[in-house]
Amino acid sequence: MPRQNSTGGKDRLGRTTKMGQRDIRRFLMTGAMSVTSASERKGRCDDPWLANMLKKKSRMLVAVALENRMARQLWATMVTEENYESHAAV
Repeated sequence: MPRQNSTGGKDRLGRTTKMGQRDIRRFLMTGAMSVTSASERKGRCDDPWLANMLKKKSRMLVAVALENRMARQLWATMVTEENYESHAAV
């Protein structure tokens, strides 16, 4: 899961480590790659964060960032034991 070193109210979010289950990391990366390639194929993206990242960075780097983001969201929903609510633009 992603490493986090936060102090003094400043969040320092690290990379996704190789510890943990390989299959979960593989599923997250496969999902992230499919989201990025689908948004490029369609020519538009519903998530403003992802659209902004795709304008600035390469597709593979954006997929890794999206994988890390999805891992954090997955961890947060598991810890809080709440249902996931998407905050994408409607």
